[in-house]
Amino acid sequence: MRTSAGRERGIALVLVIWVVTLLLVIAGSFLYAMRTDARAARNAALIARGDAIAQAAVARALLELFKPQGGPSVWKRDGAPREWSFDGAAVAVSFADESAKIDINTANNELLKGLFRFAGMGEDEAAKLLDAVLDWRDQDSLKRPNGAEEPDYAQAGLMGRPANHPFLSTEELQLVLGMRPEVFQRIAPMITVYSRQAGVNPHLAQRSVLLAVPAVTPEQVDAFLAERESARLEQRVPPIFSAAGSYASYAQVAAVTIRADVSLDEGIHVSREAVAMLTPQYPRRPQAFLAWREVSRDRDAKTAAGPEQPVGR
Repeated sequence: MRTSAGRERGIALVLVIWVVTLLLVIAGSFLYAMRTDARAARNAALIARGDAIAQAAVARALLELFKPQGGPSVWKRDGAPREWSFDGAAVAVSFADESAKIDINTANNELLKGLFRFAGMGEDEAAKLLDAVLDWRDQDSLKRPNGAEEPDYAQAGLMGRPANHPFLSTEELQLVLGMRPEVFQRIAPMITVYSRQAGVNPHLAQRSVLLAVPAVTPEQVDAFLAERESARLEQRVPPIFSAAGSYASYAQVAAVTIRADVSLDEGIHVSREAVAMLTPQYPRRPQAFLAWREVSRDRDAKTAAGPEQPVGR
């Protein structure tokens, strides 16, 4: 009898231990889920706050753009960041004239090919992509020697087809047959559809854009940028980038890209870009937003790094 009673008490003790263990596992899982949900909610709130601060920074930049040009405190359209603190967040805002980018609708064909080669494409691949871009933009269905029209997209298993119309956004370039995702990510900060110029403005263009100019060497670009920066500090007229030749266009345009980078608690960063068209001739609507974008820091790193392998010129 005693042996039987002891065995029953042992079984009961084991059952109790298993039940307690199961309850602990359930409680732990519940606490982990609650902590994960709380962290996700906090991050979402921080991102929403960062987005609101970024929009405020864009509005501040717009006010600066309407100040008379030429003053010592006027922000220049050179892409240089202006930094300050707002409600405990670190804010950096910059703006750049769209003339500092390559317009994929109006750029010189060789400049477009140079852009693709800068992104890492070989000569043949860049020539094919150029023809595909031109076939996308033109109003006919005639295929260029290396281009692509609707049958080529169908043969490649793609649902889309050439728009036979100028690009409405830079993102549309991703739909062109032959455009690789990594190439687009690298050139995305360098292109526009708003400048409507055949060349780029060397006075405002970033180093990566200038490197895409055909027959221009990195040494020439670096020397020009050093001279341009020296002229800016000494408040002199910017130099002419003679190496760019006919690919240079020194006129500014009414469209401007405004970028806001916001750094929040716990290492959260929010980056936004807005493209604004300045229309001071219309007092009731002095500006119009053409695009809003989220910005990937990975994309910035790839653009700054340039092609992974050197490309012959």
